[in-house]
Amino acid sequence: MGFCFDETMAGTMELTRTGERVPFAFTVHVHAPSTLRHLRDGKATMRGTVEAPGLAAAAPLDGEMTLRPIGKKVVRYAFEFTGDDGARYRFEGQKDIRWLDAARTWTTLPGEIRDASGAVVARCDTRFDMRSDWMQFASSFRPA
Repeated sequence: MGFCFDETMAGTMELTRTGERVPFAFTVHVHAPSTLRHLRDGKATMRGTVEAPGLAAAAPLDGEMTLRPIGKKVVRYAFEFTGDDGARYRFEGQKDIRWLDAARTWTTLPGEIRDASGAVVARCDTRFDMRSDWMQFASSFRPA
């Protein structure tokens, strides 16, 4: 048996070609099909939607989350989506967990969006909103 949960991260992204700062958000359903496998490698699948004005409006995403908050002290996000221009993009970000600053490090996710050639097209700064999203997040945890 595994587990699943839903999460929303929101903030801003800066488009590298223009320097413009715009809203950026994604909502994902995270699923680890086997708790034993997950304990070994920390991998879980992610599916959801990304909103990245100038790149994609409500585009479906597919990716992987690596949850290793104890041993490695990281939570990594990597997902791909198709932009409004038909091109493929990849978001990668990482929460670096510091237990003496847990509230900030568990809720802050810096990242980058790259195009198919690997060029950075946006730098992102997202946060989990504890006030408005905590109850929905906590209630989404369940066995799967």
